[in-house]
Order: sequence, then structure tokens, then C-alpha cells
Amino acid sequence: MKPRIAVTRLPARCFRRTRALTALALVTGGGGLVTACRVAHHDGWPVTGGAPANDRYSTLDQVNRDNVSQLTVAWTYHSGDMAPGRRSEIQATPIVVDSVLYTTTPALAVVALRADSGTLRWRFDPFEGRAREVHANRGVSYWADGNDRRILFTAGQRLYALDARTGRPIRTFGDSGWVDLSAGVVRDMPADSAESWSGFIVATSPGVVFEDLLIQGTRVAEDEGAAPGHVRAYDVRTGRVRWTFHTIPQHGEPGAETWPNDAWKTAGGANSWPGMSVDTRRGIVYVPTGSASPDFYGGGRRGANLYANTLLALDARTGRRIWHFQTVHHDLLDRDLPAAPNLVTVRHGGRSVDAVAQITKSGFVFLFDRENGRPLFPVEERPVPASDLNGEQSWPTQPVPTRPAPFARQTMTEADLTDLSPAAHESVLQRFRTLRNDGLFTPPSMKGSIVLPGFDGGGEWGGAAVDRENGVLYVNASDVPWIAAMRPMTLGALGGLTLGGGADVYSAFCAGCHRADRQGDGDRVPSLAGLGSRLSPAQAQAVISRGRGFMPAFRDLPEPERDAVVAYLFGRSAPIRPNVRAASVPSSASPYRFAGYERWKDPDGYPAIKPPWGTLSAIDLNTGEYRWRVPLGEFPSLTARGLPPTGTEVYGGPIVTAGGIVFIAATQDEKLRAFDKATGRLLWEAKLPAAGYATPSTYAVGGRQFVVIAAGGGKLGSKSSDAYVAFALPDMTLETSANSR
Repeated sequence: MKPRIAVTRLPARCFRRTRALTALALVTGGGGLVTACRVAHHDGWPVTGGAPANDRYSTLDQVNRDNVSQLTVAWTYHSGDMAPGRRSEIQATPIVVDSVLYTTTPALAVVALRADSGTLRWRFDPFEGRAREVHANRGVSYWADGNDRRILFTAGQRLYALDARTGRPIRTFGDSGWVDLSAGVVRDMPADSAESWSGFIVATSPGVVFEDLLIQGTRVAEDEGAAPGHVRAYDVRTGRVRWTFHTIPQHGEPGAETWPNDAWKTAGGANSWPGMSVDTRRGIVYVPTGSASPDFYGGGRRGANLYANTLLALDARTGRRIWHFQTVHHDLLDRDLPAAPNLVTVRHGGRSVDAVAQITKSGFVFLFDRENGRPLFPVEERPVPASDLNGEQSWPTQPVPTRPAPFARQTMTEADLTDLSPAAHESVLQRFRTLRNDGLFTPPSMKGSIVLPGFDGGGEWGGAAVDRENGVLYVNASDVPWIAAMRPMTLGALGGLTLGGGADVYSAFCAGCHRADRQGDGDRVPSLAGLGSRLSPAQAQAVISRGRGFMPAFRDLPEPERDAVVAYLFGRSAPIRPNVRAASVPSSASPYRFAGYERWKDPDGYPAIKPPWGTLSAIDLNTGEYRWRVPLGEFPSLTARGLPPTGTEVYGGPIVTAGGIVFIAATQDEKLRAFDKATGRLLWEAKLPAAGYATPSTYAVGGRQFVVIAAGGGKLGSKSSDAYVAFALPDMTLETSANSR
């Protein structure tokens, strides 16, 4: 039976916007009614957060509660640059400007696609002719002034400016199209110094554009000797640094008193890696920062450590600090602020208040007046447990918002331990009784401390979305425990090991993270099996010396030991001084080393705590009350046993639309889902080529609304893919044309 056109009364939401709209209603052969508000022109997603305010909200409502169940795949794009046999990821949120979609690939190339078909327009490979680097990338930025239209993005240590129409580097920007992110980071050098930092520094999240500035944060190493986390504003035309904010205050700057004397000369971290938000009317950029380095021992950085773990409000034109709020003092648990904050307008005290909401790894939502930083819900400084490590002076109190309640669990008792099976329960119970467990801020310890939420939250880089219509915040959370254990820095304290070869060096310095079998954890810690297919010995040496991502630098490890462990990893023999004992291990300001990132799992690989392990929550920021909370994701093997959906660990975040929908992927079960934003009821789900560990975006082209997600997989041991998948309602234009024939 052919489709036929019918006239129907359109929902009021179709007429909310002042722009011209046309409307069609299609009665399908099966009798179902599909109503669509047809947007008469393009409606894009110009920044990764949807708008400079990072609210991840769309006014589009063509896809709505009534018809979302009829979404189908509109197009799929495969980048073709996923390395065979290697774990790769895509964490990027595509942006869409003037019907062109811009995003990045697993190999960190930038592509421009026709947003209505996924057809490639151009591609730029930043590593052509040089050694390829791989790190997380969450998208690109767009700037335009008349006919000058630019894509700004980072790969490795370079910040590029590309012509948005052709993908070619703009040669007048920096050094023939790029600038070095490490330039000017060297200590005791002026901000405009060309001298480069020799350690690890990249940018995983795109910078934010304000007027003719790109304000950019960085990701740095997390061990001793890491780069400081300067926030810099670059001239989008020239690439010149226009201003720098020192997140580790230098001598005489406010906040320097919260560090040891001259700490800025050696301290690192306090960097802004998850992205930022901008109030374009007020000219304020909101900058979330991470912990100071090293992450898990602060004996060498005594004090509160401003501006680590801080939400900064800076003058976007000058970098001047307007206000700040530190969410963790003297962080010992890697409690970076994990996501760009959301700008939202709420009702408090009987009046409308422009606010900024900041989620945390701990599961808190801090809500501040956007202009002055005043908390809109009371924040209390509460006593927390002290560290039992020698030389550590943990901070005695930590700030806790009284509302909203945490969106993730923060404490764990024996009653919370998994009961999936008697054997699983007994196994985790025995471990539980050996661990330190003093609540949310339990510091790392020699016997191991429970960290809940885990090192990846709670909240993570996917962030939250807020509804402009009513001030409701939507946030997903991982709800699984990790363990923070410390070990003495010297080999002698580990049992008097003698370094007789690379295997001993590996056992002492590498196995704690990469495991004795070299398989890693499938996520933060990569497998080292078959390393020779990915790196040369010289490249491996460079990673050991400089660090990469979560791996610390071992630049002070004596060269013979570095040579020996590289030879061991590549299956070769190498000479090493005989009977080299702990005395050869370099001195360190930290008497302890972190034992490695450990998700606490039962013997079957499931989290050691009872479900849910992943959730999606709706929080009314006007009142601080929860509208709803639902599990997010499932393990099919457990569902088949009759268990209700357990939720899974999640990476990526939600978006919310005027059509009444919350869209989110993020789960291990490789699905994109749509929830009713008012009730949390699941309305639709679709299987993806791989897990969508990213945040979707939505846009309209030619009167048709699309929802697109990067389905790159790769994290948590899941399979990898190189796909972007876009969904839409059946093409009304095509249906109409078919009927007329």
C-alpha cells in the first residue's frame, strides 16, 4: 500500500520558533501517524556543547515523544583510518555549521561531511609526513568573520587552523598553519617564549571561541615533573598568545600562598582538559581545572593548591580572574573537574538567576551565581579522614553542597557488595575487609582505599545537559568502585629486588599498571602485547622518558634500565649492569608511587558493588530535587538471567531537545537511546556498530532533523569502530514524491 498524505492539526511546539516552518503529516501504510515540524532552513550545532553556554540543548522538535520510535539510520560514515588489530576510539561530538559536519577520526584526522548524507567534502591529516600520535580528541572549534571561516583543532602538541571550505592549513596562522602548544610552558620563561616543553602536553577537548580568541586548555602528565596547566587565549587569525592565566600561581600572584614557596617552578597539573563554557553577553569564560601533580601524593605540594580542582570565572578578553571556587582542597584522589560547566537560568529566592552548574567526579552538582560565584545552595566544609602516609598533610575539610543530593553513590558497606553469586560475594567480601574505607574522601593508603565513585566518576567528560525551558539538568553517572593503593618508591622496600634484566625492571615499574601478562586493563592502561607492531624501540623509549596520557614519565630512570625494559618488551636481549639494586633508582620528592588504576571487579568481571552501575538522572536546579533517575545500559548476559537492567559504566553524555527527548549513548551495550525528558521513560533505542562513547549532536538540514553519534567503541575492552551514524525520521520529501508518482 502506498503512503498517502493527510492533513492533521500540528503540535503547538511546531510554532514556538519565529522562523518559517512548513508541516507535513504522513499516514503510513500500517496506519501509524508520523507528524513532523519541517524546519525551513538549516539549524546547526555550532560548538561541541551545542552553544557557547554548553547547555547541550536544541530547539528542534521535529523528532519528539510521539514519533521518536520511528527514527531510522539516515547515513553512516566510515573514516577508514582505524588501525587493524588496535584498540581505537572516537570521543568527538560533531559540530554542524551551514549544513557541513566537522569532526575527527580515530587517527585524529579532521573531516568535513555533507551533514544530510555523510558524504566526504574534505579530509586533513595532521600527521602526514611525521610520526603519528594517538590520544583522545573530543572535537573541533569553528570561527568565522565574513568569508574567513576557520576550523581550529589540536593533534599532538599542535594547534591547527584550517580553511573550513577546503581543509587546507591557513598559512598565516602560527608556523604555516599551526602553533606549538608546548611553547611558552617552560618555567622561568616569558609567556611568549618559543622554547618548548619537553614532556607530555596535548589538548583532548576543543578550545572555546570568544570574539577573535580561541581559549584553550591542555592535558598534561599526572606525575612529578608534569607541565603546569596554563590556560591560554590565542589570536584566531595569527596564532599569537594574547593572554595566559597561571593555574599554579607564580610569585606574587593571588593564590601563591596556598602552595610551598616557589612551587610554581616545579609543580605541574592544575590543567583544564575537559573544555570550557562562555557567557558571551558578559564576556566571561568558565574554566574547570584538574588536580595538581603528582595525583595521589601531595607531600611535596602542601597547602590547598589553588587553582587546582577549581571552577574559574575569567574575563574572556584579558584572562583576569573574576571569581573562583575550589571544589577539592589539596586533591589526593584525581578528582579533576571532569566536564565543561553548564550555563543555565533558574528561579531562586523568587527571582530569575543566571547560574553556572558544575558536575564533579564525586557525584556533586555545584550551582553558582554566574556573576559573583555565590553558591545558590549552601556549601558546607565537612571534616574528612586524614592520610596515614608519611609526609602527607591532607586537608582537614572538603566542600560539600547541601543540595542537590549526589547523583552517584559515595559510600560502600558490606550490604552493598555484589550478590550476583555466592562465590562473587565471598570474593569481594574478603577483599573489602582488607581495604581502607572511611567514606568519600578516604585518601590513598598502603593497604588500598576504596574510591567511590571511581577515578572516572560519577560525572565524567561527557558532562551534563540542561533544559532551557525549565532549568532541569540531565546527567549520567558511572557507579562503580575503584581502589587507590600506594607502594614505596624504592625497590628495596618492595623486597630487595635485584635488577638483573628487563623483566625485573618491568616487574618493578610497569606491571602494577600493565599487569604481569602485559595485557593492561582494556581502557586507561593499554596492552603491551605486540608493541612492536605499533611503536619502534626509539618511540617506546620516548614514551618511557616523557610519559603519555595517564602513564607517568620515567625520565630519571637510569638509561641501562630503560634500555633493558624496552628490549624485554620487544623480545630482545640487552646488556644491563649486573646486580643493580635499589640504589640505582632515582631519588624522588615522593616516597610513594601509585600502584595503578584498578577497577574493583568480582571474579566474573562485573563491578564489586550491587547495581545499578550506570544511571541517568534529571535534577531540577530550581529546587535541588530529583525529577527521576533510571539505570542506563545493560549486560545482555545478566538480563538473560532475569535481572533487570543493571546499567553499565558510561563514557559520553546527554543532549536534550524541545521535542521532549533526552538522547544519550555512552553505554557498553552499544546502543543509542531516547528518553522522555519529563519522566525518564525509555522511548527508543538503536544498536550501533560499536559503543558510542561520545556525546551526540542534533541539527536540521533541508527541513529534516538528524541525530548523530560517534560509534568508535574501544574503551573498557569493547570492540573498536570508525563509524559516525546519523538517524532521522523517514524522509518526508521522498515519501511525498513517491506518492505523487
